[in-house]
Amino acid sequence: MTDNNQTNQQANDPTTSNPHKALSIIRNTEEMQAQFAHMQMLSRSQPIVDWPTREAQLNNLETLLSDNQDSLAKAISADFGHRSVSETQFAELFPSFTGISHAKKHGKSWMKTRRASISPLYLPAHNEIQPQPLGVVGIMVPWNYPLYLAIGPMIDALAAGNRIMIKMSEAAPEFAETFAKKIAHYFSPDMISVVLGEVDIAEAFSKLPFDHLLYTGSTAVGKKIMAAAAPNLTPVTLELGGKSPVIILDDANLEAAVNRVMMGKTLNAGQTCIAPDYVLIQRQYHQRFIELAKEWMQKHYPNIANNPDYSHIINDDQFQRVQGYLEDLPNDVVQPLTDVAADAESRLLPPVVVTNPETDSEVMQNEIFAPVLPLMHYDTLDDAIGFINARPRPLALYIFGDNNRDIDKVRAHTVSGGVCINEVIMHVAQHDLPFGGVGHSGMGAYHGKAGFERLSHMKPVFVQSKLNGLNLLLPPYGELFKKGMALLLK
Repeated sequence: MTDNNQTNQQANDPTTSNPHKALSIIRNTEEMQAQFAHMQMLSRSQPIVDWPTREAQLNNLETLLSDNQDSLAKAISADFGHRSVSETQFAELFPSFTGISHAKKHGKSWMKTRRASISPLYLPAHNEIQPQPLGVVGIMVPWNYPLYLAIGPMIDALAAGNRIMIKMSEAAPEFAETFAKKIAHYFSPDMISVVLGEVDIAEAFSKLPFDHLLYTGSTAVGKKIMAAAAPNLTPVTLELGGKSPVIILDDANLEAAVNRVMMGKTLNAGQTCIAPDYVLIQRQYHQRFIELAKEWMQKHYPNIANNPDYSHIINDDQFQRVQGYLEDLPNDVVQPLTDVAADAESRLLPPVVVTNPETDSEVMQNEIFAPVLPLMHYDTLDDAIGFINARPRPLALYIFGDNNRDIDKVRAHTVSGGVCINEVIMHVAQHDLPFGGVGHSGMGAYHGKAGFERLSHMKPVFVQSKLNGLNLLLPPYGELFKKGMALLLK
């Protein structure tokens, strides 16, 4: 499906006579570079994108999702070895649908030129801010939530009136192929093209002179993406990860805290950039936390070896990486939460708690990205805050407790991409909250209005009145000028 307005606009534009054949699915560097040049040319020749055109593209995206929910979920499950369709519905389809609905509801008002305040000294002139499409936006999608982390940035880019090139993760090939074919069916290649391929294609993609490049993935790769974009001065949004901590205050309802932490840690088998990475808790509550976590697992994932609701690890490399972390730890600090052992063949990794690992161990140095949960003890709240602040700023911070003074202290004395209080992860689904990292966990934020503005040029405009006093400030600088300056600088 394509938008009729867009199709007609292209048919009447002489620039579309370019000999390049537009491609919806791209598999090599030459095709990618040619397609980018074609889309960039169109974006420059057609800079105005009205709301009906943008809304039609959002409708196409919504229809794509609605028509293909089962096939998209099955493709994701195939890449993981197993992932519950219900989990994909909850964590990927639902926020995608609500994100589209939110953009359709508010996008028309977001794109309007708006008045900005002006100093009384410049009246009767006035200021305006005029949102404009950037042009061609590049999106690089990770493997852990390949649907939502493609659709989310696409919503913002389309609402802002941009064209899109999107690089799918080579670690989720089944989904990448399925998604590319669906995009080709519902969108003109002049509007959205999907790039498939290995790391070399991803590297070449990141070097294209996009008007904005949004990357979601690891901090290590994020540094390479930023370096690749720098020669073109391509602005980047980096949604990275890191170690998102949980602080459980001494007055917290421990059972409720365990319930939410375990939900966040087992969702997608912990393969979530904002999953709780480690827990800071007072020592006397360690054992009770473990007991409650075991009870929680038995209730929510019974018979985990054959449980259809529990996800597997995406590939052998990721499975072996996490197993290596655990093998390097003393046996007495690893506390299984089930009686089922890890299975390398199926990549099933049941959750475990690690009690007070050394701070230089792999599980405390690297983002875990798996159902492994370190429990670290603290004596005072200042100790917990100091522990967090001594490390790179996290993408998310989770606080459990009822003492508002302590909660406010943690909020005020730590810096993180986002915060949840007595909850985990749910801030990512709030379309009126910007989502993004800080420092090593990323730069820039998107979602909702913040995403629209991130992927727009918010052009400042100064509008002078026919009647104004600025001519009084022109040379030659006589007594009137000097008196005026004396008054202004007083």
